[in-house]
Amino acid sequence: MVKQDKEANSPTEKTQRYETLCTAVEQSLHRKMIAQTDFDFLVEAIYTRTHELLSATTLKRLWGKVQSDYTPSAHTLNILAQFLGYSDFDGFCQHQQANDTPPSNPVLSEHIDVEKDINIGDEITLYWAPGRVCHIRYLGQLQFVVIESEMTRLQPGDTFSCNVFINGEPLYLKDLCQAGHPPFNYVCGMKGGIRYERSKQA
Repeated sequence: MVKQDKEANSPTEKTQRYETLCTAVEQSLHRKMIAQTDFDFLVEAIYTRTHELLSATTLKRLWGKVQSDYTPSAHTLNILAQFLGYSDFDGFCQHQQANDTPPSNPVLSEHIDVEKDINIGDEITLYWAPGRVCHIRYLGQLQFVVIESEMTRLQPGDTFSCNVFINGEPLYLKDLCQAGHPPFNYVCGMKGGIRYERSKQA
C-alpha cells in the first residue's frame, strides 16, 4: 500500500513524485514515452518483469498523454515501482529522498527493442526449456513469422507480434495466429525465460 506522509499531501508534491517515477522508468528503458508504440513497449516490459498487466491507456494517463483529471491508483504506482526494483511506491519515494542513484538490480538485461534494433528480414532463434527451439523472421510493423520450430506449439507459418525480447525473461507473444484458431496470446519460457540469438538474412 502506498503510504501517505505530510510531505506528500499537497497536489503539487504528489504530481512531482509521479513525474519522478515516470522519468525513472524512461531512464531505465533508455526510451521516452511519446508514441503509442512506446507505451505498447512499456506494457510488455512491465508484464515481462513483474507478470502484472497495466493497460497502455492507464500509462498514457499517468504520463499526461491523455487529457483527463486522473489520479493513479496505488496498484499502478506500486507496479511501476516494482518494475524499477523497489518493493512499492513508498519505497521508491523514500529512496529518492535519501539517494538519487538507481537500485542495483537492472530493470532490463540484454534485450532487443524490436522497433529500434532490428530490420525487416532479420532473423532470431529463440531457445527455452525444456529443449524448445524456434526460428523466426521479422516482417515489419512488430510482426514475426515462424520459420522453423522444435518441440514447441509454435509451427512454421505462424505469425505474432512482439515489442521486446529479453534474455532470461519470458517472451510475451500477442495475436499469435495459427491455422484453424482465432488469434490468441502466448507466453514462451514462463519458467526460466528465453534465450535468443540474432542472425540476418543473407
